[in-house]
Amino acid sequence: MSHTPTPHPATGTRAAQKEQSRRALLDAALTLLEHQNLSSLGVREVTREAGLSPAGFYRHFRDLDELGVTLVTESLRSLHLMIEKIMAEQGEPEQLIERTVAVIARHVREHRAHIRFLARERHGGVQPVREAIAAEFTAFTEETAAALALQPESAGWSRGDLLMLAGLYVEQTVGTAAAFLEAPVGSRAAEQRIAARARDQLRLISIGRRHWSTANG
Repeated sequence: MSHTPTPHPATGTRAAQKEQSRRALLDAALTLLEHQNLSSLGVREVTREAGLSPAGFYRHFRDLDELGVTLVTESLRSLHLMIEKIMAEQGEPEQLIERTVAVIARHVREHRAHIRFLARERHGGVQPVREAIAAEFTAFTEETAAALALQPESAGWSRGDLLMLAGLYVEQTVGTAAAFLEAPVGSRAAEQRIAARARDQLRLISIGRRHWSTANG
């Protein structure tokens, strides 16, 4: 009778310590990136913030570009879940708009560091990070277009038009998240102004969608 080998306790401990160190570096970078771009960040800054040695950094990442791309993946995972939740909502257009804006506001409150990183680095100076963000946004747009294609309102729409509409929704979502991020923390009045504008912009997209196929018929 064969038995599955039991991992040595030390192996599990080393793996946990390695993951803890990696997490510390990512968290340290996010903290430092609150006030600066990735291109201005140094390995020593990150390791000092994380409480590790510079040599320890290179056991996890080849360079800061690789750390940045890892942060992109992590940040966009949460953004992806937000967009999926929005696309899964059901109801009347006005209800959907209200819930969409509420989902975005809540997401920013829960993931401020990640949203700030994406907003700053999307057009920043580190090319691999910029390219990783662009690739993910392209994927978001394609997934959103596929979801829109299943809706009755999209009957007869071309793939190109669906991608254009999806791009509008994705950009609106990201733009609204960035606006909430820039609002003074705890300012209900500022959040209400941003939410009202976001709802109007979504209404405009919704109205345009209803008339687009007719206009192009």
